[in-house]
Amino acid sequence: MSSAPHAGTVEVFKARANAWFAWLSWSVAALGIVVTVISAGPGALAGIAPLLLIAFLGWQLFWMPSVVVHDGGVTLENPFRSVLVPWEALVHVDTRFALTLVTAHKSYAAWAAPAPGIWGGRHAQPDDLRGLPATTYGPGRSVRPGDLKTTDSGQAARLVRARWHELVESGALAAGDAATTAVKVSYRWAAAGAVVLLLAASIWTIAAR
Repeated sequence: MSSAPHAGTVEVFKARANAWFAWLSWSVAALGIVVTVISAGPGALAGIAPLLLIAFLGWQLFWMPSVVVHDGGVTLENPFRSVLVPWEALVHVDTRFALTLVTAHKSYAAWAAPAPGIWGGRHAQPDDLRGLPATTYGPGRSVRPGDLKTTDSGQAARLVRARWHELVESGALAAGDAATTAVKVSYRWAAAGAVVLLLAASIWTIAAR
């Protein structure tokens, strides 16, 4: 997550399935290291770069990503960049492919909150369509599959829309500032560098065998 502190009430959303993928990648890496040491001895640890890459990607792609809703706006903690969208910059919340924050100049998707796809609503229950923020509903109170309560994108969108609605209703959010409010984007260069180094080491290790 971003190292910047968030003031006030903070709500963090992470996809449930991502935790399983993270633990799976760590388990595979750990098992591989144990088998390597048992079969070839401690000296073989010099060639575990592919396993380290798997473990690191488990963290970077699955465990770390999140959607953070706070008083200052919404922060999308994606694998290789962090995006802070202030409430004043937010124009629309979309869930067609993933939770996507739409501003006056650009849209930003959340890695941690993917939409379920066109078949995601096949097993929706009536309760999944009730009690959602008003801005969720389309014509005839229709709801996209990505807005359903049982989906990752829907749960994250519900948090964002509910807080946004509270701020608008309380008068704490001024209208008309979307075009002039800047979105803050910071890149995770260290993480990207680590992936490149581990990938290069993995290729070298495999080629050397």
